[in-house]
Amino acid sequence: METIIATVDKNMDNEKKYKQAVDILKSGEVVAFPTETVYGLGAIATDEQAVQKIFAAKGRPSDNPLIVHIGRQEEVSNYATGITPEAEKLMAAYWPGPLTLVLPKIPGVIAENVTPGVDTVGLRMPDHPVALELLRTLREPLAAPSANRSGKPSPTEASHVYEDLKGLIPLILDGGKTGVGVESTVIDMTTTPPAILRPGGVTKEMIETLIGPVQVENKVSDEKAPRAPGMKYAHYAPEAPLYLIGNESDQIAVAIESLHEEGKKVALIGPDELDIPKVDWFFAIGSEADHEAMAANLYRALRQCDETDADIILAVETDLAGVGAAVMNRLTKAADGKWYKD
Repeated sequence: METIIATVDKNMDNEKKYKQAVDILKSGEVVAFPTETVYGLGAIATDEQAVQKIFAAKGRPSDNPLIVHIGRQEEVSNYATGITPEAEKLMAAYWPGPLTLVLPKIPGVIAENVTPGVDTVGLRMPDHPVALELLRTLREPLAAPSANRSGKPSPTEASHVYEDLKGLIPLILDGGKTGVGVESTVIDMTTTPPAILRPGGVTKEMIETLIGPVQVENKVSDEKAPRAPGMKYAHYAPEAPLYLIGNESDQIAVAIESLHEEGKKVALIGPDELDIPKVDWFFAIGSEADHEAMAANLYRALRQCDETDADIILAVETDLAGVGAAVMNRLTKAADGKWYKD
């Protein structure tokens, strides 16, 4: 299969490109497109066979649910019930935006393989002009996980999608680099209090200011079907093994010296302020006080590690304030929970 990249720019006439994407989607195929978080791989969410092509292209486990993207807030009632006053407040404040609401699904509308084993559906309205124009032109919901091979770092540029899925999908809409850089916050509105299942750009603090206390639940037992992506499997991992490490410069320097003595080459991911002269590769992702920048640059840094011949990757922990919780969530998943211990 030939994979076409179609650049969508505000200064260009894009009507034919959107029509091409819509035609492909309506024929039961998949299309990659940018959102404000990462690039997504979309199929019409009511078409089970089309959705199955997402799982096939990504190599994604079939019990890992997909988020459904919509172009207008009023479409929520087409797919979900139990829309509480708190859910209404969150939609009014943060849609379009990087927030997914898990709600009771209306049976028989969304394809079963979008939400395998659960009676809920995650819905969001993305805050990106290309995503919104595609959805509003299509007039259908799109099931769309990140547009990468399953388990690898999510794509924040069209070139990342092409690297992972070339020959596996027909079309990539290139809308430039994404802004938020990590996937949407997922909050389950079917529990009391609501539960954050995955942290993202809309932070716990922002949510609690609006609707009061929420709980945090980002793991699921092996026996239970996950209600949101990212709860059950290792994700976002580069090729070399990745370990978390504390943020003390002396500790990091000692770890690198020890690894060098073992004959290993080391890549380090951390804040701009870090100064470790003997590391083989250092990928700065933003100031330690700027969690938004860290989130935006994290996946690019993980992919840059794959361009080296590092034997091991060390990722410096960050604090959990604001979007820092999302950064640490993704790093912990990429490391599969492993911390470096000399």
